[in-house]
Amino acid sequence: MSADAPKVTGLGAGERAALAKTLAGSRDVTVFVDGTAHRLAPGARDAVVDLLARLARGEAVTVSSVAELLTTSQAAKLAGISHTFLRNMTDRGEIPVQYRGSHRRIRRDDILAWLAAQQSA
Repeated sequence: MSADAPKVTGLGAGERAALAKTLAGSRDVTVFVDGTAHRLAPGARDAVVDLLARLARGEAVTVSSVAELLTTSQAAKLAGISHTFLRNMTDRGEIPVQYRGSHRRIRRDDILAWLAAQQSA
């Protein structure tokens, strides 16, 4: 099975110039979804403005999502358990773990799923 590569279309010179002019006048970004206006929160706004500015300069842009990775200390604090108990659970394979060098990282979604399972049990 193969995945199709993302279809990317660049902006023409006129579109780039118009976008650059628009961005120069404001950092306010409002998104319309099914005709309803949504004002973006500051972090999302900054990301969208950065993306649009790069497109206006003619740069290639790739957008992807990244799961939030926590240190074992952060994950243990979020779960309300000890760091040692969490490390033991990762050793036993009860909670998935990723390694960055010798450092363990745990996806926030995985620790939240474990918490939900504990609360429902």
